[in-house]
Amino acid sequence: MGHAKRGKVGVLLLNLGTPDAPTASAVRRYLAEFLSDPRVVEIPKLLWMLILYGIVLRVRPAKSAALYQKVWTEAGSPLMDISLRQTAKLSDKLTADGYQVSVHLAMRYGNPSVASTLQTMHQQGIDKLVVLPLYPQYAAPTTGSAFDAIARELTQWRYLPSLHFIHTYHDNPDFITALVNSIRADFEQHGKPQKLVLSYHGMPERNLHLGDPYYCFCMKTTRLVAEQLGLTADEFVMTFQSRFGKAKWLQPYTDATMQALPSEGVRDVAIVCPAFSADCLETLEEIVGENGHIFANAGGETFRYIPALNDNDDHISMMANLVKPYL
Repeated sequence: MGHAKRGKVGVLLLNLGTPDAPTASAVRRYLAEFLSDPRVVEIPKLLWMLILYGIVLRVRPAKSAALYQKVWTEAGSPLMDISLRQTAKLSDKLTADGYQVSVHLAMRYGNPSVASTLQTMHQQGIDKLVVLPLYPQYAAPTTGSAFDAIARELTQWRYLPSLHFIHTYHDNPDFITALVNSIRADFEQHGKPQKLVLSYHGMPERNLHLGDPYYCFCMKTTRLVAEQLGLTADEFVMTFQSRFGKAKWLQPYTDATMQALPSEGVRDVAIVCPAFSADCLETLEEIVGENGHIFANAGGETFRYIPALNDNDDHISMMANLVKPYL
């Protein structure tokens, strides 16, 4: 492309990813890429590769595929379906607000890949790039890894774009307001629960001690949401889900909390997952399915999940307001 035809502005939305299909082979490909990332698993590479290919990828794909089959819809992967809707709505919103900008979607693992999406944007003449990873709370294994993938592709380019990378929005007022509006709407429809559980994706505790701010950012999101809802300290709890392996992860654990709450007299809970910008396996199956059963089997009576912000209008407006200063 000639230099005179360049100068276009692009926004790249980026999320974690999903298998292409709910099959063992597709899940194996996805997990192999995901779990090979040294940002995700910080174990000496040779040792981890032996474990990953000798054990994990022999056992886990079939189990995970069975779980994906429970949440897969006619539109495919929930995460992909929602992410595509987010991309289309953000594009429409920015256009309506008078911005000439091209909005694209990439997944850190799986398809559409970061590399192929950036190459497409480059071919379109985009040389001003705004990247919005849809991880509200910065963490090295998520946001940091997203930057790694972008940097890796850009090292191949002779003419680099100007780049703005939005690395966190855990305390952004529009984000907090969107969360509060979603929770408040649930309370108005179903009544205020005895306890609001704010469940975040887990992380090895070691990461916190090494300087990762994720735990602190989750704490701040939780505090701001609770303040706007006017909740007292005994009306909410912050927990962490989705751990694997034998290492100590951030606590309290969501599943252990669901097991314990009924014995503490809490039999009515609502749970929201502020670290997830779109519903996916970890919310639809792990929270609604697994943790809902744990709570019920422990004596809980009412368990409801408050959906992720997904393509809600105020979530899309938040994304637009995040990127507008850099367009």
